[in-house]
Amino acid sequence: MKITNLKGNIFGGITAGIVALPLALGFGVQSGLGASAGLYGAIVLGLLAAIFGGTNTQISGPTGPMTVITATTVSIAIAKYGSLDSALGVILLTFFLAGVFQIIFGVLKIGKYIKYIPYPVLSGFMSGIGIIIIIFQIFPMLGLPSPTKITDVFIELPNGLKKLNDFAIYLTIGTIAIIYLFPKITKAIPSTLVSLIVVTVISYLLKLDIPLIGDMPKGLPSIKFSAISTIGFSELNMALLPAITLAGIGAIDSLLTSVVADNFTHTKHKSNKELIGQGIGNMITSIIGGIPGAGATMRTVVNIKSGGTTKVSGIIHAIILLLILLGLGKYVAYIPLSVLAGILITVGIGIIDRRGLKNIFKVGKSDAFILVIVLVLTVFVDLLQAVGIGMVIASMIFMRKASDTVEASTELVNVDEFDREIPWKDEKGLTKIKWKNVYIHRFDGPLFFGVASKMLERVNKIPKNAEVIIFRMSKVPFMDQSGLYALGDVIKKMQDLGITVVLTMPQEQPLVLLNQNKFIPKIISNEFVFKTIDDCANWLKTYEKN
Repeated sequence: MKITNLKGNIFGGITAGIVALPLALGFGVQSGLGASAGLYGAIVLGLLAAIFGGTNTQISGPTGPMTVITATTVSIAIAKYGSLDSALGVILLTFFLAGVFQIIFGVLKIGKYIKYIPYPVLSGFMSGIGIIIIIFQIFPMLGLPSPTKITDVFIELPNGLKKLNDFAIYLTIGTIAIIYLFPKITKAIPSTLVSLIVVTVISYLLKLDIPLIGDMPKGLPSIKFSAISTIGFSELNMALLPAITLAGIGAIDSLLTSVVADNFTHTKHKSNKELIGQGIGNMITSIIGGIPGAGATMRTVVNIKSGGTTKVSGIIHAIILLLILLGLGKYVAYIPLSVLAGILITVGIGIIDRRGLKNIFKVGKSDAFILVIVLVLTVFVDLLQAVGIGMVIASMIFMRKASDTVEASTELVNVDEFDREIPWKDEKGLTKIKWKNVYIHRFDGPLFFGVASKMLERVNKIPKNAEVIIFRMSKVPFMDQSGLYALGDVIKKMQDLGITVVLTMPQEQPLVLLNQNKFIPKIISNEFVFKTIDDCANWLKTYEKN
């Protein structure tokens, strides 16, 4: 590892570590595994993802999307097994498998496909995550334990309001105020850290009766591999789906952060290597009882703006957190949970895609529909299902628009209208040849299952006097099986009507598909397939209808 800009990397790493501390503690508490689990995850994942990942300035650790899924996994496991101790094995196995799947994603080079997720899907998903984080802070803000389900938060809220702790609410409001107002004084010190320290000290000095984080384990975390190794087949089956969910959301979260880092540093990350690094980090994190995470956008940006340019900054960030764990762990116990709630509320607000929501009535109805559906499903159903359903809806809408575009851009016109385009001249190059019953059908776009039905509709629009129809394929870059069969059906029907069908200028992929499936020569003879329009024109000069 080449070390450059050592001073900038040290300062960037220190600053990122300081910013990461309150977030790691808060996400650890929200996960249901405790503040220490969040800190362990930030240290181990932050270190290993920096070493093995593919983004030089990436800072990794617990994130909002990953913590939401983690908390759901933990609550379901505890409900099934009765206690955290009994459920710990399957929980950690889930985290371990998530890392394994991320490595598999990297090896299979899946990282490059993240860019194909439509913006409305990402916007709805991220806004949903932000809303979930905020909702789950309502009860901690009231000084009460939070329900584990979104719906339960609303159901139990009336009773919660009767038992609220006024001091907890004041501390949450104070925390939020400091986070938003302190940067107006100076941005040299992270406002989240300032709020954490100031409000905690006030709470301690006033000896307020409010819920605290409590004692944390002292020293280095213990290895919990034995809890994972004793898991049976039924538990393995239970862990698979949430593990895939964690791996997928972690991949999206990390690679989006990598893109943000590229925009700041004008570099190019290695997406598949990044997935492998994240996978290694999450696997090892699970072994010591930490919660899984991903590339963290805010911490990465802080690192870059503070001078971080290489992986050294990510390593230093992890070392800073480790030193805090070893030296200041005993003081963490005095941090009020309502302070962490305030910090996480601001995190949730930051995650919400305000631009997407603000412009929801200015974009197309289909994009707005996708965004709302994904947001609602994310909050009230399931994150992975939300993304999956959003992708399906977006794909169907895209296919409909694509088919409409292909329909609108295809023409069936008399060949005379293409005189300026096609050299219809005799041997002397003087006389244009008129073909009153020759028609050209131009395709403009891929022929796939979304446009197959449109192609079949065109058969009924063929002029009865047509003798030859030329299919111009120069703008068809791709054809799938549905498009192939639809094209075959169209040609057969035309041939049944006594029309000679000609293909011109087919691109490589469609031509290979036509040949592999014996479309050529069984349905259309080689003599009616032309590489150029000139070849077709020369053939037409000698054409005589049988």
